[in-house]
Amino acid sequence: MKQLFDSVSLACSKLTTTSYSSSFSIGIYCLKEPLRAPIYSIYGFVRFADEIVDTFHDYNKKELFEEFKQDTWKAIDRKISLNPILNSFQQVVHAYSIERELIECFLKSMETDLYETAYDRATYETYILGSAEVVGLMCLRVFTNNDDALYQRLKPSAMKLGAAFQKVNFLRDVKADYEQLGRVYFPGVNFAAFSEREKKEIEQEIHNDFQIAFEGIKALPTESRFGIYVAYVYYRTLFNKISAIPSARILMERVRISNRKKMRLLVASYLRHSLSLL
Repeated sequence: MKQLFDSVSLACSKLTTTSYSSSFSIGIYCLKEPLRAPIYSIYGFVRFADEIVDTFHDYNKKELFEEFKQDTWKAIDRKISLNPILNSFQQVVHAYSIERELIECFLKSMETDLYETAYDRATYETYILGSAEVVGLMCLRVFTNNDDALYQRLKPSAMKLGAAFQKVNFLRDVKADYEQLGRVYFPGVNFAAFSEREKKEIEQEIHNDFQIAFEGIKALPTESRFGIYVAYVYYRTLFNKISAIPSARILMERVRISNRKKMRLLVASYLRHSLSLL
């Protein structure tokens, strides 16, 4: 039965999400039930592409990524794939009319990680667009449930939320990106001599993204608002923790939010959301 195969495919996407990200998993769980499956499917697709370029060092990453890219288009065109992650993803693409341009933009940014190690302002913004902002738009297609007018209205804030999350990830993962992968995403930054001024400039940029994103979160449909707010709170808390440490420590440790702290944030977020205090 195709329905059974689709259920197995979704289970793979959900397992991928829960295995790789506790923060996003909790955020997705806080969505209304019908929205969870498509967001698991988008996350699974995004995570697999990212894994190829970031971790498969003992294999031909370029060849693997090209195969993944071609299999993605085959899955979408055929409306089925024996790769369960892609099978799950293609269903969401068709159900919510996710544009091919968004998928192409995402894959292009992921492919960039195979050969780029440093960025100027223009290439940095292009990378952020593809690696994060369009992912926010894929999710927004689900959250707005084919209401194009609402999608267009919330599009700028969804892009800023994706950008803020990605930039926080860049700061959190500086040690691994710089020392293990040789990558510097922030333009004009030399992490061998990372200054407080440079760190504050990056943080101001992220702060501005968060401000715009929050206005969009408040305007989301009720079915998705709480889940996205929880993810926002987790990342904002992580960002605040990173902002509180000196620039010299960025290359010495990976800042985390403990599971106990996440639970406290979840309860506080629920109360604020329930009391309409956003």
